[in-house]
Amino acid sequence: MFRILTADQAAALIPDGATIGVNAFLSLGNPAELQQAIGRRYEATGHPNNLEMFCSSGFGGWDERLCADPYIAAGAVRSIVASHLSSMPAAMRMIAQNKIEAYNLPLGVLSHLQRAAAGRQPGLFTRVGLNLFVDPRLEGPGLNDRSKEEWVRLVELDGQEMLFYKAPKIDVALIRGTSADPNGNITFDKECVTVDALALAQAAKANGGQVIVQVESLRSDFTRPRNVIVPGVLVDAVVVCPDQKQVAPVGGYNPSLSGDIHVPPAHMDYWVKQLTLPGKRGGSQNPAHQVIGARAARELRPGDVVNIGIGIPETVGPAAARLGLLNSLTLTVESGGIGGLPAPGLAFGAAIGADAVVDTAQQFDFYDGGGLDICFMGGLEVGADGCVNAHRLPGRTPGIGGFANITQSTGRIVFCVSFTAGGLSVAVEDGRLRILREGEVRKFVPQVRSVSFSAKNAHQSGQRVLYVTERCVFQLGERGLVLTEVAPGVDPQTQILDLLGFPVEVSPELKPMELGF
Repeated sequence: MFRILTADQAAALIPDGATIGVNAFLSLGNPAELQQAIGRRYEATGHPNNLEMFCSSGFGGWDERLCADPYIAAGAVRSIVASHLSSMPAAMRMIAQNKIEAYNLPLGVLSHLQRAAAGRQPGLFTRVGLNLFVDPRLEGPGLNDRSKEEWVRLVELDGQEMLFYKAPKIDVALIRGTSADPNGNITFDKECVTVDALALAQAAKANGGQVIVQVESLRSDFTRPRNVIVPGVLVDAVVVCPDQKQVAPVGGYNPSLSGDIHVPPAHMDYWVKQLTLPGKRGGSQNPAHQVIGARAARELRPGDVVNIGIGIPETVGPAAARLGLLNSLTLTVESGGIGGLPAPGLAFGAAIGADAVVDTAQQFDFYDGGGLDICFMGGLEVGADGCVNAHRLPGRTPGIGGFANITQSTGRIVFCVSFTAGGLSVAVEDGRLRILREGEVRKFVPQVRSVSFSAKNAHQSGQRVLYVTERCVFQLGERGLVLTEVAPGVDPQTQILDLLGFPVEVSPELKPMELGF
């Protein structure tokens, strides 16, 4: 039988040394008040300590004063296992300083591991991650010298190479929903995503653990059984937080993100503008990014099922809307949204006007099975051979997220990356691109520091791969990058080839790049 507790009372249930599973997708579904209560308890008593945090995505608030970062920075946490780390700046700093253990694994893998743990399975066999950084033959998932735990093993199954990822043992599940009924059944009516709330709760109970759920309200009536996401039989404690935010840390409620209203394509631009969010994670209006999104969107075909990644790729959805393509596409996001338009910035992971929102594990079943026709991904570095690093730079590890699953299983891949970064400034005038200031950081390098996307895998799978920048387009050829398009106004020699630092093949059919912006 569940109990109704305060956040501080619920935090007192967590023992030292616990493995805490957090059901969150970055700023979405994040049980922020429960995490803040853990921080208060640790500051006052030094407990709970020696914690291991497990989250298929990430569980920070993009500010080290919010969510998990305060108690991580204070020393309560021994280890973090997650796919996204960029929403936790204090945690990233402590990882870089070798103060805590940290393991970065693909989002789809971690999501499926929770489901494996729910059935008391030892782990997951998959090809996702082969020839990538998590492969023990390259680096493995550990992010610093402290991180020695073996989460991944290379095995052979029926004559094929596979990776085996071990399942976690969850002691405490922290979940956020909208309401709890008299039997403790949890609905998610106002939430943007469900992530894997049911699987995480089941995983905790399978390990003899506890399930703590933060909700906005208690309800005296009962909803339709299919509307219940976490059955009350799995719930140990309910914490009522009337002021919980739909998108942490931003206040307000947007009904287009939860499905309370349907958003037809003609209304999409209006609802996108309602999501102007503060801080560095706001939607990008950078002209270079807009040019990239406009060109990348031209790779779309009617009927495509699409995934759009975080960062520069977020400009592809609005570009597709401007081209009048939304009616003929099904856009998806790895957190579970199908249909509508992926939300930008802090709301990334939500979908404006989605047709359906499924659990993250189910979405990755679809992705891993080849359900996507095309994907648009970002990147930190692109190598001469076509490999991409999208998760790690010296002193900073944003994390792999869903990138590995998506790019290993999708037939057409478009990487959306600026040619340089750190000060790049461009303008489009009279249909020509002017580079006003070159960026200080070169994104195209002889060899990437860490492999998020393997050109070897792409060749073996027969994938079509493009790399769209603001000034040119490359295609993955047999020996590496091939320059195929150059924007009007850009000199191919001085503004592309001379800046690469390595030779690339130039297509004999080199053509002008459509700016469309």
